[in-house]
Amino acid sequence: MSSVPVVRVALPTPLRRLFDYRAGPAGDSTIEPGMRIRVPFGRQRLIGIVMETAAASELPDERLKPVLERLDPRPVLDGATLALLGWAADYYHHPIGEVLAAALPKALRLGAAIDATEERWVLTPEGREAHTRGEPRRAPRQRQLLTALASSEASATSGTDPPGLAGADLNEKLDAWRDAAQALIGRGWLTKLEVKPAAAAQIRGPVAVAPGPEANEEQRLAIEKVCDSLGGFGAFVLHGITGSGKTEVYLRVVERALRHGRSALVLVPEIGLTPQLVSRFRERFAVPMAVLHSALTDHERLLAWRDAFSGRARIVLGTRSAVFAPAQDLGVIVVDEEHDTSFKQHEGGFRYSARDLAVVRAHRAGVPVVLGSATPALETLQNVATGRYTRLALTRRAAEAAPPRLSLIDLRSSAVHAGISTPAVQAIERHLGAGGQVLVFLNRRGYAPTLLCTACGWIAPCRDCDARLTVHLSSSRLRCHHCGADSALPERCPQCGFAVKSVGQGTERIEETLAGLFPGIPSIRLDRDVVRRRGDMEEAMRRMSSGEARILVGTQMVTKGHDFPNVTLVVVLNADQGFFSTDFRAPERLAQTIVQVAGRAGRGERAGEVLIQTEFPDHPLLLSLLAEGYDGFARAALTERSQAAWPPFSRLAAVRDSAKTAEAALAFLTEARSAAEGLRGERGSAAWARAVRLLGPAPAAMAKRAGRHHAQLLVESADRAALHRFIDAWLPALESLPSVRRVRWTLDVDPIELF
Repeated sequence: MSSVPVVRVALPTPLRRLFDYRAGPAGDSTIEPGMRIRVPFGRQRLIGIVMETAAASELPDERLKPVLERLDPRPVLDGATLALLGWAADYYHHPIGEVLAAALPKALRLGAAIDATEERWVLTPEGREAHTRGEPRRAPRQRQLLTALASSEASATSGTDPPGLAGADLNEKLDAWRDAAQALIGRGWLTKLEVKPAAAAQIRGPVAVAPGPEANEEQRLAIEKVCDSLGGFGAFVLHGITGSGKTEVYLRVVERALRHGRSALVLVPEIGLTPQLVSRFRERFAVPMAVLHSALTDHERLLAWRDAFSGRARIVLGTRSAVFAPAQDLGVIVVDEEHDTSFKQHEGGFRYSARDLAVVRAHRAGVPVVLGSATPALETLQNVATGRYTRLALTRRAAEAAPPRLSLIDLRSSAVHAGISTPAVQAIERHLGAGGQVLVFLNRRGYAPTLLCTACGWIAPCRDCDARLTVHLSSSRLRCHHCGADSALPERCPQCGFAVKSVGQGTERIEETLAGLFPGIPSIRLDRDVVRRRGDMEEAMRRMSSGEARILVGTQMVTKGHDFPNVTLVVVLNADQGFFSTDFRAPERLAQTIVQVAGRAGRGERAGEVLIQTEFPDHPLLLSLLAEGYDGFARAALTERSQAAWPPFSRLAAVRDSAKTAEAALAFLTEARSAAEGLRGERGSAAWARAVRLLGPAPAAMAKRAGRHHAQLLVESADRAALHRFIDAWLPALESLPSVRRVRWTLDVDPIELF
């Protein structure tokens, strides 16, 4: 056992443990929990986070390696954040080092400084004398640089101004000045400093707020209920129908937090919603904001993180990973569209729910959290029913706009042209003639989902997935939407040489059909094929809001939070997609999608109409939505879930794997099940072991994806604590199974999609 001070470090490795290192000659007191340090790890030099310090280690002195470098002057993760991330690592049963790494921008994981610095170019005393003498006479660029720096010194207004000029300032003043600067450094006339910019004033007390619309009675009650909880924890479900003014409630609650000198964290599910919400917040509040989402460059993400970490940003707004943002003096957390599956990390190692972590963070910080949605998740509604969350209802649309009128189009008795029924075409013509805008929703991008040979029956397959290739006619490509495979669109069947044709409809084909039916009517399409660069989404929003475009064709992207006041008709194509899924959550997602997209209609002064095309007009889900709205659907769905003992009336975890062969994928999970049965069947096994149920293993619904075969094994229990104790005991056995090296496997706690 060692007798020297040590630090226990979390490293970004898949190992579920901390690592002891000798604190070094500087002593233990200079390194604190939450700081980044660089340490030797095998042949590598890794950056880790200090979790704790200790007077000694269980390892002998000779086995302890020293810390190589301390990177931070103060902790990059404070005690509360370390505790939250430690809880997350335990709950999701994921290695702590990888959890901590997920909470930091990539630049920080690679060693960037936590404090911003800027380069300042400063004259030396010898440089000032040289400038006074008019030197250098034969190097005009060097002379110009000396003059610019001397002028900046002469115009400095106070002794507190930073010295010299920043590189950004010189870029504006002079062309190609850096070579001249290096020459002047060589002469001893110039030096470069790395300095911290002047600290931004912390915004406390009075906050400049632009006036907003007058809140109605339901909004005022919701605002006051949340604000009465400021300074303490409370979980509030803002259940407002589409267009009821949920964003205005967010703005008023954030305003109250800012006036109390606190900050706000606002989470949205999609990047596409970020610009719109950022604009609303910036119009209302004259305070610095930090915006975090995956479309930022690594440097932009670092800058935003620094603004939050320094306390300069009083509002932090972002997508899923922003739940870890270091918002200072946190006063309130808002989760917009809380039902959205984008809040769950589906890929990579650490699979967490940002919505659930937001609630845990709020509870630990002692602040209220607002979960807003027109279609709350069934888990959220069950938390309301049990009293854990408080429901705040907004049942009326802002400005007293009437809810849209929903009706079904029976495709069994209606003529259909290229996926659009005759009644839908007539309705589109009627609304366009009345000056309205039309939204056509189809959650399938591309031109057509299938390329078929009418002679031999060949269907274009993906070689690496159990899926068909999608036709993208505008680019003349066949693409797999699961693995990204891409090939040229053939003119003839590769098997028999006969002509091929596109079968089915995607948004690209619907756009083409509408252009033919309504020539001269400008339309736009909104899906991932057309929204590729920054500004694409904003441009589409501008064209719709200005009335420049009259018809919008879109996928799931159009259902979330967008406000088009002049849209009077919504047509839902192929509403039946979710009826026959193997995932028990499919009906819930279908109901949410229909309600959300229907809510785009009639948000302005004119009434809205929603037409839903279906081949199953008597389906209970559709009938309950039409008769009782989302509330009626949710009540029926919760009853079904309770009878079947599915979440939220039980807890799930999924072990998923992939391998080069189907046999290898199932072999690992079969061994995993045997190990689990061993825990449950041991003589005298604990009650928590007997309280779990094993389902599977079974191939995934799409067994082959990206050239690998996928399978899953579910573990279910009505007792959450029992499930987690079982996983804790089971994981070491999984990691030591003989077949573990032949597969890639993950553990997903609280999965929201069963693949």
